Amino acid sequence: SWSVFEDKILYQLLVFLQPPPRHSFRLELYSAMHLAERCSNIRVVQECTCSRMMMGDMPCFPHRPDNNQMVQSSPLLCTLCTGSYLDVEEIACWVQNLVQSAWEHLPQWHDWQLTVLPSARSCRVLLTGPSEVQLCAVLVFAVQQGSP
Repeated sequence: SWSVFEDKILYQLLVFLQPPPRHSFRLELYSAMHLAERCSNIRVVQECTCSRMMMGDMPCFPHRPDNNQMVQSSPLLCTLCTGSYLDVEEIACWVQNLVQSAWEHLPQWHDWQLTVLPSARSCRVLLTGPSEVQLCAVLVFAVQQGSP
């Protein structure tokens, strides 16, 4: 959606996160004992593909060759998760850094100034262009329930 707010054009974008290959997202609802401000957790699960293998007894990505135990060390888990759960603050920080580093590779970077605004749970950027036109974009992260 978009709107005008304090002489700025505000864009709000819903960004659906998709798990990488061999991973899935699992929604786990909190019980009444947990914090009220968070109603769910998204657990990242590394999927076993051993049963789909055609040749030999080579284990799949999440299994150790020595004892066939599940491993929790994929790059996704190390970068965007706390434990086995997606961490929206880590995701926001990662996307903010990605946007900032990619900005100089776009042809518009000479004419527009990018400012990453502080935000712990979304990615907020302010673009200031010619004639002091300002655009604010807010990327809000979501996981679609029932997606693979």
